[in-house]
Amino acid sequence: MNIASICQRRVIAIQADASLKEAATSMRENHVGALVVIDSAEASRVAGVVTDRDLAIEVLAGDVDTARIQIGQLVNGSLVAVAGSASIQDAVSAMDEGGVRRLLVTDDEGRVIGFLSSDDLLDAVASELSGLANALRSGIARENAERGPLPPSEPVFLPLGMPGMH
Repeated sequence: MNIASICQRRVIAIQADASLKEAATSMRENHVGALVVIDSAEASRVAGVVTDRDLAIEVLAGDVDTARIQIGQLVNGSLVAVAGSASIQDAVSAMDEGGVRRLLVTDDEGRVIGFLSSDDLLDAVASELSGLANALRSGIARENAERGPLPPSEPVFLPLGMPGMH
């Protein structure tokens, strides 16, 4: 399984010179928790990513004049991304090394094709584990069907005085 198959393909961008209110409104209207911030001078260049957490922690909990700051001022310039062909382990490593909860996902030419969140990774891993559990149950059911019913077992008793006996 590669990252391109599990990432969110809906990427919402905002110009770096947009206001904080515009960014928050865009997040609400588009039902997303992160925006790709585009360099206002060079429209195809990603300046960074701003998350709803950035707005809450850096702006609301900080001493920021919200009327004077632009969304681009919240980005730190260090982008964390993985190729769409990356594995789940590659993505986890990138999140760990970058200290982020979301990654940009890129195609072979380096264009942004999606976002990958820690929730997306958890869903993918949980789905694979569920598939493995189903395969194990199917194997046991097949073995039982091929062997027929087991003979009844005799009860086994622990000796008195063993730990856990009451």
